[in-house]
Amino acid sequence: MVNLRPADISDSAGAQAILDGIRKRWPWVKHLFADGAYDRLTFTDKAAYLDFVVEIIRRSDDQKGFQVLPRRWVVERTFGWMTRWRRLVRDYEQRNDVSQAMILVAMGGNLIRRTAHL
Repeated sequence: MVNLRPADISDSAGAQAILDGIRKRWPWVKHLFADGAYDRLTFTDKAAYLDFVVEIIRRSDDQKGFQVLPRRWVVERTFGWMTRWRRLVRDYEQRNDVSQAMILVAMGGNLIRRTAHL
């Protein structure tokens, strides 16, 4: 599922907008991982109402330098897969629907490449 939002909408507000879509499309999903930007009362309340368990992954306050955070690598890996497509490296698109289509094409190409190598 891809849901692009304008930059003036906060991360937690954008996530609230897709919780219903996640529940309808994948009713068996129960556990969500999120970073500190999603640690807002309205988001967690809506997630709890829809029967999601949200685990907020936070950096330690005494952390020095780079440290791999649990489950964060999944998001970073996905961004890495998308940026293999040159057009997604920078924000060239002027329209959200075209950007969304390019993300779907990139991830579809990744899926085809991965299944073809099995």
